[in-house]
Parts: sequence; C-alpha cells; structure tokens
Amino acid sequence: MTKEFAVPPVVFPSGGNPSGGAGNVQQRRVATAPFQPTRSSVSSIPFMSFDIGSAAGASSSSSGGFYGGPIGGGPSPGSANFEDEEPLLDELGIHPDQIWKKTKSILNPFRVNPTVHKDSDLSGPILLYMSLCLFQLLAGKIQFGVILGWIVVSSIFLYVVFNMLAGRNGNLDLHTCTSVVGYCMLPVVILSAASLFVPQGGAIRFGVAGVFVLWATRVCTGLMVSLADGGEEHRGLIAYAALLIYTLFSLLVIF
Repeated sequence: MTKEFAVPPVVFPSGGNPSGGAGNVQQRRVATAPFQPTRSSVSSIPFMSFDIGSAAGASSSSSGGFYGGPIGGGPSPGSANFEDEEPLLDELGIHPDQIWKKTKSILNPFRVNPTVHKDSDLSGPILLYMSLCLFQLLAGKIQFGVILGWIVVSSIFLYVVFNMLAGRNGNLDLHTCTSVVGYCMLPVVILSAASLFVPQGGAIRFGVAGVFVLWATRVCTGLMVSLADGGEEHRGLIAYAALLIYTLFSLLVIF
C-alpha cells in the first residue's frame, strides 16, 4: 500500500519559466582583487611593500641582521660572552679554597694562622654546622634547630663579652665573631663523629670530650685576640667564655 504525499507546486519568480531571458537572469559580478596600496620604488623598509619575495631578499642581503650570524659563530659586538663571567660560587661569595685554608688552620691548635681568618665568611661555618647536625642525626638525635640556635646565641654572647672587655678599643664585629665561632666548631664536629664509635658513658667518653673542648677553646681564643684590638690583656676572660660555649656543645654531643 503506497502513501501519497501532497507536494506544493514550485513557483518561479519569472512567471514559471526557470529558463527565462537574459534580462531576467542576474549577472554574476566579476571578482576584483583586494585593495593594494601603491608601491614606492624607494622604500627603505621591505615589509611595508607587502611583497614577501622582496622582503625575503632584502632581509637575506642585509648585513648584520637579527639572525644573520651562524649558531656557535664568533661573538658579535655587544653580545654577552659567558667565558668572561665569574664562576657561580664566586658570585655567591663561596670560595672553597679559602674555606679549606681556614679549616686546615684550625687543625693545629698550637700554630693558628690568623691571617686567613681576616676575610670572614659564613660558608664554612654553615658547612660545619650541617656536618655536626648530620653526625648527630646518625647518632639518633634530631637537633638541627637546637644547634643553630645555640650557635647564634653563642656568637652574640662572645661578641658582647669581648666588646665589653675591650671597651672603646674593641673593633670586633658580629660577622667576624660568628665566622670564628663557626670555624672553631671543627673539634666539636670531629668529637661528634668519633662519639659514634666510642662506648656510651664512662670516663673515656668524657676524657675525649675534654680534649676536644680545650682544643676548640684555645683556637677560638687565639683568633679572637689576633683579629681584634684590645683583647690581649683579657685573654683569660675570653678563654673562659669560649670554654663555656664549647663545653655546652660537647655536652650536647655526649648526652
């Protein structure tokens, strides 16, 4: 069974004749080129002429262009030369050779060289601080904040004591004092490393700690007196303050 659909008739505007006369058919417009600006024959800027070919030729023939030089070629005038720059550690104020010289001067408590410590820095003390915290961590003691706080308080304490004793002649600054206290922590760091192999408790452990405390006290006192004026006549009092400081750190290692 088929269904019939009602289809409306098609009505053409030209009166029902789709193939009307030529006058009834709308003529198609001829496509015209887009707007083209007038070209200047003496244009000094190639990309203003809207001509890709001429712009490419002008840019390739121009000398000293933005990307004219080959990769890895010779340095152009005004360009940065990375070979002339300082190493990164020197820019940060970290000198490994000076740190090593200052550390070696602490190893001999009877012949301390104060000349290398005149240029104070905090890179070496931070390295020794991290080493002490690492050895304490290996011993099962997490004391990062405690050790850092004690170093800061000890530096301020020794700085105040020295300048009060020296009076107007004292010229010790806090940066130098912190540097000396930090570098003289080397015997305490060695004590912390040696305590990992020494039995807990007993007279041997206290005797070893006493030797390292006297070592650090002697070195710190000698550097303080040599680097600042007005401390020679108060050597005993300065040594007492240094003895208290390093005894405190040794007790932290022992217990």
